[in-house]
Amino acid sequence: METKKRLGFVSNYLLLIILGSLFALPFLYTIYTSFVTMQDVNKLSGFSNLTFQNYKLFFTNDAYNVPQWLINTVIMTALVILGNLIINPMAAFALAKLDFRGKKIVFWIVLGSMMVPYHMILIPVYVNVAQLGWLNSFAGLTVPFLYQSLYIFMLRQFFVTVPGEFIEAARLDGLTKMGAFWRIVYPLAKSSLITMSILAFAGTWNSYLIPSTLVSDPERYVLVVGLNSVKDAFFENTPLIMAGVVLTTLPILIFFFIFQKQYIEGISSSGVKG
Repeated sequence: METKKRLGFVSNYLLLIILGSLFALPFLYTIYTSFVTMQDVNKLSGFSNLTFQNYKLFFTNDAYNVPQWLINTVIMTALVILGNLIINPMAAFALAKLDFRGKKIVFWIVLGSMMVPYHMILIPVYVNVAQLGWLNSFAGLTVPFLYQSLYIFMLRQFFVTVPGEFIEAARLDGLTKMGAFWRIVYPLAKSSLITMSILAFAGTWNSYLIPSTLVSDPERYVLVVGLNSVKDAFFENTPLIMAGVVLTTLPILIFFFIFQKQYIEGISSSGVKG
């Protein structure tokens, strides 16, 4: 019986390793290709033939300002994540623990907005941003996205599971409702907040539709939009294109690997109770 368990354990891990390798192959190919010259594409080259020339070209060529695009992306992503870490938990806590008139209606509006594809409201968003004078600005790229209905719902499902006695005990100690939220309830949602941050980071860092619609000034491009313009100019330069793919993908992978444990905990604790 013990032998069967060990064989099952080993076979499961072997299967996971094989599947993981298959899923990793395309990205490994992308990384490899980004370090070779055009002549060595789709060929196996030695380490002596690998080069950083493609990445160097991105950061030194005056035809495209990759360093500025990278800074723009970092600022936009940081502001969006910060806003979501403040606004979404407050809204979720109100829907989970506070009693107010119209609470159910607001909750159903949140659920309903999750079912509307963003493409359907892109034109109204563009019109509003243009009327506010926020085109080609960080305000236009961040303010409309400082909250997300999906994350409000996800956090609300977690806050529902927090015992009300915690809040009542905090109130007895002299804290206000907001004080109880920030000092007691908010820290309990660490895993869910990290899960939300990872999703928000990936969605914002790789966002193309919104920045390409609201920004036309090349100096205000974010990385994905800027690299897409490079792709149009160097479509046949496969190693250069692959270097751009690595630049846009690697930060997300690093962010995920750092917080993967909390991400898994957040997924398992959010949305299972309501």
